[in-house]
Amino acid sequence: MADESAVAPLRMVNFVSEEQLIQLKRTRGERVEDGTASRDRPLYEIMERFFKPKRFRESSSNDPNISEVVEIQSHVELNVNDIVSDPGLRKSIEEFDISIQDQVRREYLTRGPCQPIGHMYPKRTFDSCHNHARVQFESFQDQRHSVSNILRAHGRDIEVSYRTRLTAMLDVTRFLLKQGLSFRGHDESSNSLNRGNFLELLQWYSQRNEEVSKVVNQNAPGNNQMISPTIQKDLTHACASEITLSIIKDIGNNVFSLMVDESRDISVKEQMGVVLRYVNKRGQVIERFLAIVHVSDTSSRSLKDAIDALFVKHGLSLSRLRGQGYDGASNMRGEFNGLKYLILQENPYARYIHCFSHKLQLVIVAVAKSNLNASGFFNYVTMIVNTTGASCKRRDQLRQIEHDRIVAMLEGGDISTGSGKNQEINLVRPGDTRWGSHYLTLGRLLSMWPSVIQVLENICDDSSSFDSRGVAKSLIQKMENYEFVFMLHLMKMILGMTHELSLVLQQKDQNIVQAISLIESVKGQFQIFREEGWHIIIDKVNTFCEFNDIPVSEMKDNCLISGRSRRRKQVITNLHYYRVEIFYQVVDLVIQEMNTRFSEVSTELLSCIACLHPRNSFSEFNVQKLVRLCDLYPEDFSTNDCIVIEQQLQNFIHNIRQDPNFSGIEDLGSFAQKIVETLKNQAYPLVYRLIEMTLVLPVATASVERVFSAMKMIKTDLRNRMGDEWMNDSLVVYIEKDIFSTIENEQILQRFQNMKSRRMQLPPLSYPTTT
Repeated sequence: MADESAVAPLRMVNFVSEEQLIQLKRTRGERVEDGTASRDRPLYEIMERFFKPKRFRESSSNDPNISEVVEIQSHVELNVNDIVSDPGLRKSIEEFDISIQDQVRREYLTRGPCQPIGHMYPKRTFDSCHNHARVQFESFQDQRHSVSNILRAHGRDIEVSYRTRLTAMLDVTRFLLKQGLSFRGHDESSNSLNRGNFLELLQWYSQRNEEVSKVVNQNAPGNNQMISPTIQKDLTHACASEITLSIIKDIGNNVFSLMVDESRDISVKEQMGVVLRYVNKRGQVIERFLAIVHVSDTSSRSLKDAIDALFVKHGLSLSRLRGQGYDGASNMRGEFNGLKYLILQENPYARYIHCFSHKLQLVIVAVAKSNLNASGFFNYVTMIVNTTGASCKRRDQLRQIEHDRIVAMLEGGDISTGSGKNQEINLVRPGDTRWGSHYLTLGRLLSMWPSVIQVLENICDDSSSFDSRGVAKSLIQKMENYEFVFMLHLMKMILGMTHELSLVLQQKDQNIVQAISLIESVKGQFQIFREEGWHIIIDKVNTFCEFNDIPVSEMKDNCLISGRSRRRKQVITNLHYYRVEIFYQVVDLVIQEMNTRFSEVSTELLSCIACLHPRNSFSEFNVQKLVRLCDLYPEDFSTNDCIVIEQQLQNFIHNIRQDPNFSGIEDLGSFAQKIVETLKNQAYPLVYRLIEMTLVLPVATASVERVFSAMKMIKTDLRNRMGDEWMNDSLVVYIEKDIFSTIENEQILQRFQNMKSRRMQLPPLSYPTTT
């Protein structure tokens, strides 16, 4: 039978006349009845009948102009004895059953030519019968020029063109999605100079690829050009669906944790970002963006309903949840009606961990807001940054003055050149929600001190506004005050000790064991700094003041307590003021906030988890605490497991300490990967399950916050009307680029085809494509 895909493209354009229909019937030896309808019949209907290598019978049909063709499977087989090489003795091919006539022809061709012996053939000038047979023989051998093959080839050409065109659209879509670029243009008409990224990139692509150029734009069928916004969104959805499916498959039946946060987009719609944390088959801690969901409000019930719907959509079970990670908002961590509480009602083993990075920020905020000296200092820093960067002129002036100063220092040999050294910098405006940015601001203020002073002096001399001149004058007086310099160095050192911890906590593969260790280490550093840091900081402040001609306060002299009028003055020494009233108060406040914010470090769960830390050859390893940890997860460790694991833990720790492959490992994440590499997860499955339970606990919600940063790049002012589904699909591809790069085009194309009924069906990839 003629291939349906081969004749389908000709259904709407090719017809045969009544005379052609009669001729075809006569060629096949069929009876031609009178009164046959005179209208033309579609060619594919004729081909379906006359190119079936099977027997047919006719029956009644509702259409009086054509008989219904009913297929009857033929069971006739070729008898080799019927094949006689001598043309004079063989029977005519028409005498064979119609279903095996082509097989008979091929059998004769296989045997080759035969010249009869003992016969005399008269010579003729023109042997028409012989030539006719020769022509038919050559035509039969040349299957490429047969009618059925021409139809199939024509259909195949259409399929190849469709695949090439669709693949080109996917290639353009891939590029735009990975770069986070918009698709549509303001004017996409044919005479527009800028038709949008999608059409312009497609045109650029076709101009550099001859095969693509043949099947796109004006060379594509008018009803199948594949450039509509619907096609673009369908391709984007297919890409995002394949990425999400890959994430779900990677999780499998393993346990995982949930991290959620919410934020408003540019169109003032509340969006909830969802990130999953799990351990893959190689023992690596993975955090993947699952989806961003528009919620009507940020109440805990609305967020819970949205999460339930998302889990159902992707086939995830809430019973496999082992951790929750949110910020400190009441709708998230509320003890009675927060999202944490609603999930714990359904799954009591989904342990809640308040974002460590967020709590560290709260420590710095508390110090900056609760201490009068620190609060006033940061207010002045903000004024300095705003004044020197209030206009392009001032920023350019600061940049040029700093450049000239660095050049002079290089020429004088005061500083050296090198890769990454002495780059062009400017004062950075500190962020209100990211106090880690203050560390960078304070560091640049110290390094650019002479240039900042000079810019403020220029404002005092040249500004036409008396207000600006007055502000600049007061800022110079404040900067050249010993107390300001002291606070600048003190806060820079404190922020420096917490800055590195903040960056480490935001790593995607960070684990709770390592986080606890780092927090305890920072606490110890602050305690040491309180005991030994006074002399260090006072030496730095005095050196800086002498270098910049700032008067140094004599510690033995008396001073007034700040915040008191002279009528109620209380006199103390400078040593007491700077050491007790500022240094000790600020450092003690930091230590107090660290102990308060990270009080759960001493809870039973995290104290048991801390026993898994591999540092110093598992010096903190405690079998009894780890058995107790198993008791906290009865869904994952049965009663029998809790009995067996005690001996397995002892065998495990003895084996690990003797294995040189594990020497020098100081991190639980690397330790888990090494266990999988050495196949010890199969020898000690319960111990490895315990490590997995520890690794999936969330540390920080930085991954969710990065989603919102990406959302600001995808949904901009010019794209503020993009739909929720398209924004979600675009974000999934943009954020999970590493997974997207591993997904083949064929997977995406097949999903695209199966999403809905298409005008054309994509055939299996059985021949090479051009893209």
